[in-house]
Amino acid sequence: MSSPIPAPEVPHDYVLTLRCPDRPGIVHAVSGFLVRNAGNITESQQFGDPNTGDFFMRVAFTTEGDEGVEALREDFAEVGERYGMEFTIFDARAPYRTLIMVSKHLHCLNDLLFRWWTGQLQIDIPVVVSNHRDAEALVRSYGLEFEHLPVTPETKPAAEDRLRELVAEHDVDLVVLARYMQVLSDQLCRDLDGRAINIHHSFLPSFKGAKPYHQAFDRGVKLVGATAHYVTADLDEGPIIEQDVLRVDHSYSQDQLVAAGRDVEAQVLSRAVRWHSESRVLRNGHRTVVFR
Repeated sequence: MSSPIPAPEVPHDYVLTLRCPDRPGIVHAVSGFLVRNAGNITESQQFGDPNTGDFFMRVAFTTEGDEGVEALREDFAEVGERYGMEFTIFDARAPYRTLIMVSKHLHCLNDLLFRWWTGQLQIDIPVVVSNHRDAEALVRSYGLEFEHLPVTPETKPAAEDRLRELVAEHDVDLVVLARYMQVLSDQLCRDLDGRAINIHHSFLPSFKGAKPYHQAFDRGVKLVGATAHYVTADLDEGPIIEQDVLRVDHSYSQDQLVAAGRDVEAQVLSRAVRWHSESRVLRNGHRTVVFR
């Protein structure tokens, strides 16, 4: 009687990202680490910044073994120390735990929820937080938790403390401000440094305040656009992840201009969230390196 054929090993997918001073031998050292762990490269991108002298790299790879991500991190630590690297190794299939914040404009939230539901974004959404109830029915229609967290000048510190609790309770990796129309405190911005993404129109510094698209319509703009960036204490000035523009003309009504702007905002934010959750965005001072 023949022996049963063993089931083939299921490959494990990982992503390694790194930043370090540029010098010879970095790629060789990374390749050696992958050889030691029977790693097979499926995607590799790198960039040397001539202005800063820093080297950036993203490598997606598979292994046949079951070492696990912690063992791989420990094994790579010696390489990282030798080259002065800031590095991360992630399970490429593990979704980012993503908390979404929104106010009354729901177009970006709606786009993110649909892309999550259809598997286009590598995220889990444990909770959606809002200072209004406008989004509650939409969120609950997807079977997700909704938390109403009103914000006034008097309650803002308590509301931000509750947000910190939610981030900890749900083991959140990323916070997305999907047209959340409250300014976060400097301390909260520092607490979320590198793991909070905001979206806004790209007219800034023009057309500040309420109804920017209406202001732009009155001025007869020919381009509308959006910017997704990391949240910092410098309002709307964090490292930019993605931007896009759309040409408009005199035939657009005010409502059509607003709709066009919202479409661009939703697309730009979804790309930024996707790239971040796939470990494709590396901070480079006040800028970013994005391995698309």
